[in-house]
Amino acid sequence: MANVLVVGPHPDDQELGMGGTIAKLAAQGHNVLLLDITNGEPTPFGDPVTRKAEAADAAKVLAPEGSPPIKRLMLGIKNREVMHTIENRHKVAAVIRAHQADMIFTPFFEDAHPDHIAVTRIVEDARFDAKLTKLDLPDPVDEWTGEPMPIGEPKYAKWFFYYYATHLRWVANPNFIIDVTGYEQTKIDSINAYHTQFVLPEKNRRVVDWVKASLTYIGSRIGTESGEGFYTREPIGLTGLDSLA
Repeated sequence: MANVLVVGPHPDDQELGMGGTIAKLAAQGHNVLLLDITNGEPTPFGDPVTRKAEAADAAKVLAPEGSPPIKRLMLGIKNREVMHTIENRHKVAAVIRAHQADMIFTPFFEDAHPDHIAVTRIVEDARFDAKLTKLDLPDPVDEWTGEPMPIGEPKYAKWFFYYYATHLRWVANPNFIIDVTGYEQTKIDSINAYHTQFVLPEKNRRVVDWVKASLTYIGSRIGTESGEGFYTREPIGLTGLDSLA
């Protein structure tokens, strides 16, 4: 089983971009940690306390009965002011070490939201920083709870993938797709757990509709009912042709 780290600039990005895959990985027994860079606030209907509860509810939705619980950690960097700095790189690197991440997912590197662009740059560089043997990093602290997460040994995540939660009006260009048939409603329920973001704001209710449409369209590209697309800059190794969908 792999230690999987899914990074979101704001709580709900992970669910929007790859909620079906998160649920599938959890059901398969993988150790999944959702890292929220910011708390996502302020928003028109939200507040930090409510967003914290919504994020916790979404993580519970994504963990099917009988699977390990999905952990969540928030760094507390200020929303809408995320900067690609050494300090922020090291904060994320500390989480990579603490989780001993084998696999990292982060938003696609082209986006209209400055936070998304900055977070992806931070995570790309933090992957490198996390392996440095003489880099002293403090234990990461979960700003949701105030609790520290004990740091581990230097670690270089073998796999690094990009998911799509973009604010650009464009069609995604995945170079691999994960079949998430059977996890569609779990993904939708995890998104709707953010009541202040996708239920109360009338204009945002449409987001759920296009997420459903995207699941169907992306899945159709590999001949399945539903799919989520991903991008990688590094080759993926197959053990044989039976690994192909």
